[in-house]
Parts: sequence; C-alpha cells; structure tokens
Amino acid sequence: MEKISVGVRFRPSTSSPHSDSSRQWQISDNAISLCHLNTPISGYTFAFDHVFDASLGNAVVYRVLIKSIIDAAIDGFNGTAFAYGQTSSGKTYTMNGSEMDPGIIPLAIKDIFDTIHKTSEREFLIRVSYMEIYNEEINDLLVLESQKLPIHENLERGVYVAGIREEIVSNAEQVLQLLKLGEENRHFGETNMNARSSRSHTIFRMVIESRAKEEDSFKEDTITDAVRVSVLNLVDLAGSERIAKTGAEGVRLKEGKHINKSLMVLGNVISKLSEGGKQRGHIPYRDSKLTRILQPALGGNAKTSIICTVAPEDVHVEETRGTLQFASRAKRITNCVQVNEILTDAALLKRQKLEIEELRKKLMGSHSEVLEQVLLKQRNDMHKSELERDRLATELEEERKARYALEHRILEQEKKIENLMNLSVSAHFSSACSQKKVGERSATPDEAHFLAFDHLKTPNFKCPSIDFVVRRPSYKELESSPIPDNFADVADEDLWTRLNKGRVTDLEAFQMTPPLPVQEFPSSETSLAHAYSRNNDSLLILFYTIIKLTSSILISTDPPLSISRSLSRSETSASNTDLRCNALPRPSRTSQVPSQLIAIDHCLW
Repeated sequence: MEKISVGVRFRPSTSSPHSDSSRQWQISDNAISLCHLNTPISGYTFAFDHVFDASLGNAVVYRVLIKSIIDAAIDGFNGTAFAYGQTSSGKTYTMNGSEMDPGIIPLAIKDIFDTIHKTSEREFLIRVSYMEIYNEEINDLLVLESQKLPIHENLERGVYVAGIREEIVSNAEQVLQLLKLGEENRHFGETNMNARSSRSHTIFRMVIESRAKEEDSFKEDTITDAVRVSVLNLVDLAGSERIAKTGAEGVRLKEGKHINKSLMVLGNVISKLSEGGKQRGHIPYRDSKLTRILQPALGGNAKTSIICTVAPEDVHVEETRGTLQFASRAKRITNCVQVNEILTDAALLKRQKLEIEELRKKLMGSHSEVLEQVLLKQRNDMHKSELERDRLATELEEERKARYALEHRILEQEKKIENLMNLSVSAHFSSACSQKKVGERSATPDEAHFLAFDHLKTPNFKCPSIDFVVRRPSYKELESSPIPDNFADVADEDLWTRLNKGRVTDLEAFQMTPPLPVQEFPSSETSLAHAYSRNNDSLLILFYTIIKLTSSILISTDPPLSISRSLSRSETSASNTDLRCNALPRPSRTSQVPSQLIAIDHCLW
C-alpha cells in the first residue's frame, strides 16, 4: 500500500507589492497558514508532503514530486501525475512550461528516453496518445476532425478509450512534435481572469512495454522474461471558476459548467476514497468521464502525484482554501501498487527452470539429503503439472468433438420431427377431404389446417335443454257495446247504430278465426304435453277472446234470438263478469245465424 503524494505550488502574485491587504498566506517548511496581521487564522492551516513557493521553477517540482513516478513507470508500474486548481493558478504552465522553463510533460519525456538508452539489458516499445475532454466529450488531439470516443473496460486492458490513435515513437523529438500538434487542436478561450484559459481537460498517455533481451535466440537455455506493460498519465485539468469573476457568457458559460461539474465529481471521488474502508460506500467513478479514465490512478494500481496550484492574492482566498482542502483529502488516499507483467506459459516454465537451477547450484557443495529431496519433489511436481496440462488439453479437445457431434445429432432429430409433423398434417388433410360429400366445395388451406386438428379439440358432452317456459301473456279487457237502458224486441236504427258504435257487419264475409300457430321446440312429446297441461289458462283466454268477438255481432232472427252467456275467470279476476247480449233484428235486412257460429256456441257451453 502506498499513499498519494501531494504537493502545493504558489504562483507569483499579480497584485501590487504595496497593497493594503491584511491577509496573506505564509509558508513554513511544508505547512501553509493564512495569517491576519501575521497571526494564523483558525481553520486555515494545512500540511502537505511538499510546498513550493513562487521562486521555484518547474525543474524543482519535477525532481521532487514526479521523478520517482517516471522511474517506476519504466520498471513496470503504472503512474499518474496531474495538476489541480482554480483558473489562472498556473496548472498549464506547470505541466507544459515554456522554452526557458520546460514543464513536467517535456521533462518526463526526455527523462524516459534517456533512461531507456542507458538500459542495455532490456528492449522497449513506446506508444503515445493525446486526448481532451471537452464538454464531457472525448476528442483525439492527434487527428484533425473531432470525434466522440467511447470508454470501454475489459479484464486485459482495464479502462481504456476505444478508437484513440496511438503513435509508436523511438525518440523524444517525435513525442514533442506530437505534443505540439495536440496543443494546436486543444480548446482555449479568453476570460476576465486569463487571456488563454484552458477550456478542456487533457490527458497525455504513454504506454511503455519492455522485456529482457535475448543474447542468443538459437540457444535452448536462453531465458525469456515476462513482458512488462505500464501506463503513464500526465493530466492537465481545466481550472474551476466562478462566473462572477470570469464574466463567462454563451459558449464560455457552457464550458465552465461542464468543467465545474467534472471537477466536483473528482472532488466527490477523492472524498469517498479518503474515508475508511467500512465507511467508504459507493465511489461514483462513472459520474464523469474524467474520473472514469483516472479510475486506476485513484485508489487503484498506480503511483499517483497531485500538484495543487494556488493563487496568493487576497481576493482568491476562498478558492485557495477549497484547493487546499481537496489536497488534504487526497493525501489520505492509498493505492495498491504492483508491477504489471504479462506471463506466457513458456515464460513461466522457463522461470521455474531458472529457479530450480539456482537451487541446484546452492546444493553443489552441500550434502544435505533433505534439500535434495525438496529439489526432486519440485521436479516431480513440475512434471506432474505438465502431464496434467496435457491431459486437460486432450480432454478439452474430446469434449469439443463430442459436443459438435451431439449438436449435429440434435439438428438431425429436429429435422425428422419437422418432417413427421408435415406428414401428419398432410394425412389428416387427405382424410378430411375424402369424407366430404360430393358437390361440396373444396376446403381452403386454413380450413384444412383446422380439420386436421379437429381430433385435438375437447368434446362437448352437454345435452341440449328440452324445457321451455310458457308465460301468461298480458292482455287488456276487450271493449263491449254499451248496454241500452230498455230492452225490447225491436230496435230502431238509432239504437242499432249506438249499440254497434257505427259499425256495419257483413255476416256473409265473416270467417272463423284461424288457429294459433304452435311454435316447434326441440323437445319430446311428453315435455310438450306437460307444458300445455300447465298452461290451460292460455286456452281459456283464447276462448274468451272468441266470445268477445262474437258478442259484437248482432244477429237478426225470426222469431228474435236471445243469447245469454256467463263466464267465470278464476285466475284473471276475483269477481264474476256477466255478459249479456241481445241481438235485435235489423230493420234493413234479416238473415239466419250461420251454422259455424251455432257450432261454436254449443262447443263453448
């Protein structure tokens, strides 16, 4: 476990040396305090690993804070160095520098190639890339057109930017030319606080691969070491800013919002990592693309150094205090650092043989039987492991062949089942067509499909109902002729008209009422008889209707005929209704009572 190295650097003051400010920052060894009239203010005192005043140049900062990370990157350790602070505090100058005072990135590039040239026992391969995060979009600074590159992650490479251009370089001059090209494509802007303000975060990345050189590749006893792969990130962050001080509007305002958001997420990640293991909780790496790319460097497998740049003016006291609080939290973060090696089976086997030979040399002058047995045991274990590996490889190959054969057999069985299903459907369709009557139309393909699967339907065993309900119909009391005051044998014409309400009846045209049609129901004769027996009232109503109709007919006879009827309706009325009709001969014509009416009259009685 290794803690993050944190240093604070003050830039030269831009205020007048004769200003009347009563507050100023004072440096004492590695401590910083805000003093009011030379008296430290409570809550404004901080201590760090290294503190650099305005008189020290970039070379001192690099040698004290960054040089160890560069050496570790050459040896196979991941390394990250980045500058953090408010806008116009000197971050870009610290990282890039100038011609007279080169920054950390140019010094690191020269130092890497100088060390490689001095290392004769290993061979190196260097790849470089340069990207920026502008408005939460990743652009490749080594290509002209802007691209929105995605971030991916896998077990082999970890977190990386997909589609980024990587250039293989062999000397420092090539890298410096690529760095100059990237700076030309980077986004800069002018604000009230800085004439050339960085509007994006930049990450300059170097991938260093190395392995031991082979003295004679034709000898069988040569030792090929594992390949070491390390990643070095040199980050120049855009500065946090306040709109009231920068006066940003339009595009600059939008850029400032994205910059402050990503820096806020970085601060949250640093705050979470600085807490204890049990109290840490979720770390929001994915809330920003900056923290997502720097995830291995923050609490992961990397040596990390942070340079916090601050402004000494009294007007920037609160921004300086926020930067120092960020540095104090980052100082408590620990990383688990280890060498990144890629070991092949051949390299691992040769390394084990080398260890065995070293143990044998130690036993040349010793007669210890115990150590000899240990050596033999190691040889036997190594031999067994080789045999086990061969056996597992053979079993794996056999299993692959068996799996292929099984898949082929399953495919054949599926084809057979499909053929049988087609034959079954065709057979059912043929049988259904053969059973159709002559003259019927041929079945469509859809009907044939349903006919083929009719035998799969659930049969209906429910018998149809044979009962029906007879309801007593509703009827009104039929109207009858008014009863005259006096009955006589002969009625005059006025009385005749009044009794018949002006109607003239033609007896010759009179016909019998046709029988009521009986509705056929799908039931047996027994149920019909039972239904009619329960509904005798319906017949009574029918007969009563016929009587009413016949009573309205006045029949003239010689001698006069008098008809008197009395019906009893037990279900329709509680009282008896007596109907008496006297038919007097009409003065204009006479006729005999039709035989049909007399037959009806006798039947009713």
